[in-house]
Amino acid sequence: MKDANFYAAGGIDRAGWRRKDPDWVEARLGDPASRFVPVWRSQNLVLSGEEGRPLPALLARHEIEADGECVLLGLVGDCAYFALDLSAHATPLALLRAAGPVEFTDLRRVGPLLAHRDGALLAYARGIAWWHGRHRFCGVCGSPTRSEEGGHVRRCTDPSCNLQHFPRTDPAVIMLVHDGERCLLGRQRVWPAGMHSTLAGFVEPGESLEEAVAREVQEETAILVDEVRYHSSQPWPFPASIMLGFHARARSTELRVDHSELQDARWFERDYLLSHRDDDGFRLPRGDSIARRLIEEWLRR
Repeated sequence: MKDANFYAAGGIDRAGWRRKDPDWVEARLGDPASRFVPVWRSQNLVLSGEEGRPLPALLARHEIEADGECVLLGLVGDCAYFALDLSAHATPLALLRAAGPVEFTDLRRVGPLLAHRDGALLAYARGIAWWHGRHRFCGVCGSPTRSEEGGHVRRCTDPSCNLQHFPRTDPAVIMLVHDGERCLLGRQRVWPAGMHSTLAGFVEPGESLEEAVAREVQEETAILVDEVRYHSSQPWPFPASIMLGFHARARSTELRVDHSELQDARWFERDYLLSHRDDDGFRLPRGDSIARRLIEEWLRR
């Protein structure tokens, strides 16, 4: 997919048409050619490649001496890929026989260093494993659930309930607000020193995406916007979001920051952003984020 954001377009066939065949899934689990993408407590397993560049550690079944929740991610050619959640094990590295030095790490630490498809594969595995870990019990009756359809459904085990639960992702809008030659960026206290980013927030029930953009901007900064235009989207499994990116034009400019949401928010001149180099006083968001892409495309335009 051309110009896809990071963590999207992983080039994997999700094989939805095969998930409902438990015999086919079981055969793939036992196939020596299948590969497993280990996840441990929301961390991904990475291998140190050439010059220390991280690579996803994709293991064969014989390289794994541990059980865990397996979820069919899909196919690349004829090779099946499964997420393998090892979170129940205290020391999972001792149970793996990888061909090289490996470690479990936060994907956000290594994401920008990975090839695009590798980052998408690890994000997919992380997101689906997180969902399984939080849906062990039915949200309606409280009974245990079991995995079905290659891990893309969890079904309540109480026959009188029998409810199916499907993986969920939380829609969030993220928007670059500008008034022509300035753009609006904010920061949260927990972010790295100096980091500023676009505004963002979750979509509420009964709300359109455009309404969510306008509401979040007004709530956080008192700025009113119009000309809300969709840009692109990005999977963001930290832990379970889909970021829906927009550009919006400000129709007011006087800021009143909600400090329960943001530490600060300011207007930044286009020329300043083009000439500044990141430091602890001011830096742009991560290179693998849709926020950075929204800013950079506005700057180029």
